[in-house]
Amino acid sequence: MEITYHPIGVIHSPFRQIAGMPIQSAGAAGVTGHVEVFPEYAAGLKDLQGFSHAFLLYHLHQVQGYQLTVTPFLDEERRGVFATRAPSRPNPIGLSVVRIEDIEGRIVRIEGVDILDGTPLLDIKPYIPEFDHHPAERVGWLESKKGRVQNQTSDQRFR
Repeated sequence: MEITYHPIGVIHSPFRQIAGMPIQSAGAAGVTGHVEVFPEYAAGLKDLQGFSHAFLLYHLHQVQGYQLTVTPFLDEERRGVFATRAPSRPNPIGLSVVRIEDIEGRIVRIEGVDILDGTPLLDIKPYIPEFDHHPAERVGWLESKKGRVQNQTSDQRFR
């Protein structure tokens, strides 16, 4: 089975290279950027302004290949890729929750950006706390890493 997706836009950020980027949007407070939705998809932005946050799904276009075990940014031990947020995945799809600052035409201004400039956007979905917030009973190997994401930046390990 072959699955094909086409970008609906492009994400613009201050990050021109992978090294030094925040590894998650929770560590990107105050980092702003914008989403440029292609003209043929602009009508899909109707009513998004009413939401404070959105999920961005995107293609990790600079990732080459994948590994089923990786050493994640917050650890020194190899872990299964599906137990991490590492970008080196069989399907290089990224997911970020960002704050919607403003929408002008087909430009969505966002905050909390942990995404490389020029990244192809696959979809936008509103963040809805009643649907999307689930208190977690356990966080696996990350239990001992709490509070470190704000200061962790990306390096070249997944290039």
